[in-house]
This record gives sequence, C-alpha cells and structure tokens, in this order.
Amino acid sequence: MDCRSGLLNLPNLLTLGRIACIPLLVVLLLVEGRASSFWAAMIFSLGAITDWLDGYLARKWQVVTVLGKFLDPLADKLIVMAALIMLIPHGRVPAWAVFVLLAREIIITGLRSIASSEGVVIAASNLGKYKTILQMVAIIGLLLHYDYYWFFGLRYEWLHVSMHRFGLLYFYFALVLTLWSGIDYLVKFFRVISR
Repeated sequence: MDCRSGLLNLPNLLTLGRIACIPLLVVLLLVEGRASSFWAAMIFSLGAITDWLDGYLARKWQVVTVLGKFLDPLADKLIVMAALIMLIPHGRVPAWAVFVLLAREIIITGLRSIASSEGVVIAASNLGKYKTILQMVAIIGLLLHYDYYWFFGLRYEWLHVSMHRFGLLYFYFALVLTLWSGIDYLVKFFRVISR
C-alpha cells in the first residue's frame, strides 16, 4: 500500500488532526490566563483521546499502514513537546526536565532507526505506554494550572484542587518512567546489537 492510499483512512486522519491542533495549542499558550489555559487543556485532551482512538481503530479495522506507524508516534512527540516547551516561559515546568524528556526521545528514536536499518525490531515495553499516559495526565494538569473550587456548578472554598500541583506530581512520575523506559530500551538495544 502506498502512502497516498494509506492516508485515506480514519485512523490516519485522526493522527493528522492531532498534528493540525498543535499550532492552535501553541497560540493559546502564548497568552497566560485561565481561559487560554483551559482551552489549551481541552485541545490537548482531545489529542490524547485521538491518540488512543486512532490506534484502536487501526487495529480493529485492520488498516495499520506504514504511514500510520510513522505519523502516530511523531504526532505524540510533537504535541507533548509543543505543550511542555510552551509551558517553560510560564514557569509551570522546569526547563531541565523538559530537556531530559526531549533528549530521551531523540536518543531512543535514533537507536530505533539504527536497529531498523539493520533489520532488527526491538519490542517496546509497557513502560513506554505507561510513561505516555502519565505524561498526558501531567500535561493536562499543568495546562489547567489554576486552583479550582467549582464542582458540579457549586463553589466550595474548603474543597479545591491545585491543578498545578496535580500536574507536577504526575510530571515527576512520568519523568522517572521516562528515564526507566529509556534505560530499558538502551539495555535491549545493546544486548541485541552485541549478538
């Protein structure tokens, strides 16, 4: 199947839609404020849902394509990195941690390319999936950022949620899993290459 015919299926269109949302997310994050943060979180959440949905539909309908295999992880990395980089100037996430995440993604992508060029497939572990889920949850919290007192249309002063603290907690969990999954992949890579 060529790239052109592989493009015309719903899973790939969902993935392309996720990529198309990135400029809007970036524009919203240029402005500091509760409303822009809320809408950025909604767009990112929609992207997270389509990340799950496009893979589910591709497998269910058996329309897994080479283009989809390339676009899906690319879309994930682009939307995650766009959100995190745009959050740095607002002081919502430490720059050093974003660098660590970016470095891990670049290193693992490079190693996957090397392995692939040698005809070697290194199976991804569940650590990578858990890392992605934690990153998505963390980023939604960091995007929402503000304290929220409203639940089901009522305001409770004594019951509030600091989305920034919530997001940071999950962000650091995600950072640990990011490093762990990266080291796991490095070990597998060198074990396979040294044979």
